[in-house]
Amino acid sequence: MTAPRDLSVLYIGGTGTISASCVRRSADAGMSVYVLNRGRNVRHRSLPDSVTWLQADVGDQASVRKALGDLEFDTAVNFLSYDAADAAQAVDTFTGRTRQYLHISTASLYRKPVLQWPIVESNLRQNPFTSYSREKIAAEDELMRACVRHGFPVTIARPSHTYDETSPPVPGDWTAVDRIARGSEVIVPGDGTSLWTLTHADDFAQGLVGLLGNPRAVGEVFHITSDDVYTWDQIYLIIGAALGVEPRIVHVRSEDILAAAPDWFWSELIIGDLAHSAIFDNSKIRSYVPGFAPRLTFHAAARDIIRWRSEHAEECRAASDVDAVMDRLVGGSHAAREIFASLGAVALAAPQPRG
Repeated sequence: MTAPRDLSVLYIGGTGTISASCVRRSADAGMSVYVLNRGRNVRHRSLPDSVTWLQADVGDQASVRKALGDLEFDTAVNFLSYDAADAAQAVDTFTGRTRQYLHISTASLYRKPVLQWPIVESNLRQNPFTSYSREKIAAEDELMRACVRHGFPVTIARPSHTYDETSPPVPGDWTAVDRIARGSEVIVPGDGTSLWTLTHADDFAQGLVGLLGNPRAVGEVFHITSDDVYTWDQIYLIIGAALGVEPRIVHVRSEDILAAAPDWFWSELIIGDLAHSAIFDNSKIRSYVPGFAPRLTFHAAARDIIRWRSEHAEECRAASDVDAVMDRLVGGSHAAREIFASLGAVALAAPQPRG
């Protein structure tokens, strides 16, 4: 399952939820690891001392080229490429500089609503709801054209909903957790019964690091997820159990969330991704990375999330703007139900036509 130990690998990004875990696993495997970003802002995700840091503005190609100098790599992994323009720039920068370019895409690009389960890599890429997904599709297309026409050595990885102890996997992040803890109502999309796959960042890293340096992976696409599947109600109940409280769940239609809070970051993701059941077939990654076996289940990891929250209270405070959005959604939901209830009462009280 491990890649060759003498690989040199460049991570573009390297300090985020997913990328930090990949950096750590690569270093643990004995690889020569480089991290390129704007600065050593690791927040609370520590990276090994063996990492070589390169500083550049990823959006400025001249800055990147200056930071890279004449360095070459066995693999370059880009966590900061979001659209076709980014992809084209990466092709220009890394052609002749790496034997493998690994692009981090997203599993949110699969067709919504989903027509078949489990989802496989060849499922139709068509998500009309989220611009993020559409831009990632365009980036994939740009890279695959370069692969077919010019031999650019791209591999594409598609993570789904990935988290670690510093990043709870619920809409609203720490604000939602704080609301559960203090007994405020929390929003759950739909009726809370759609099935959702959660993947711990370290488990994703297990699969990704196993692809590094594998020439068979060039030109291939892999989603990398766990088999840890829950309903949305279960996810909130697990968080509540870790906090020692019963969450007060309010179910709100995804369309109503988008209509009432169109500017909220999570609204588009809910209607275009989170509200749809997502179960993945990981046969392909397991065939390329024998032994790939995600081990961190959310019901166990939730305790680490709550422990981290208690140890870093300042970083986990509720955001007032997100709190306000949730209050508005909760209030609107209760008001709508009262209206429907009163209309129903009026209908029952009305004289019934005689047969």
